[in-house]
Amino acid sequence: MTYPPPGGTPDPYQPQQPYGQQPSYDPTSPYSQDPYAAPSSGAPSSGQPYGQPPGGAQPYGQQSPYGAPSSGQPYGQQYAQPGYGQPYAQPGYGQMPAPTNTMAILSLVFAFVFPLAGIFMGHIAKKQIRTSGESGEGLATAGLWLSYIFVIIGLIFCAFYVVVVIFAIGNGATTTY
Repeated sequence: MTYPPPGGTPDPYQPQQPYGQQPSYDPTSPYSQDPYAAPSSGAPSSGQPYGQPPGGAQPYGQQSPYGAPSSGQPYGQQYAQPGYGQPYAQPGYGQMPAPTNTMAILSLVFAFVFPLAGIFMGHIAKKQIRTSGESGEGLATAGLWLSYIFVIIGLIFCAFYVVVVIFAIGNGATTTY
């Protein structure tokens, strides 16, 4: 046999065939191609519809040899009931997280601008979050804390100002204002 054969470059990974003979088709071999089959167009050749796992694999969410959850729940939902000592609940594939309560955001914003409104909105937000299941409880709590702190600081400042004015009047200080 001459190298390369007259038809072109031989495939080094195919077994050598005598000159003039075609390789035989072995239907049991996964590497053998049927010479009379239609060319593949990229569609699955196993006859299974798209989205099905090939070769008898386990459906999504059932126990597999690769460590899928044994609870039968899809990935990302095995912690769907958060409680003490459990990690943060993550939404599963295709699920949207709960929307953030608008009053909780406003409570945090108004804590810096007008703390009394921040306190009012924070308490409303906490009540709405308990009943509706929205997220944002941390924002409402932070808004309440900051609002209470700023109100206390404001009251201390007003009390200090009143004491200074009373002290100035008692000493006979006059002002032109």
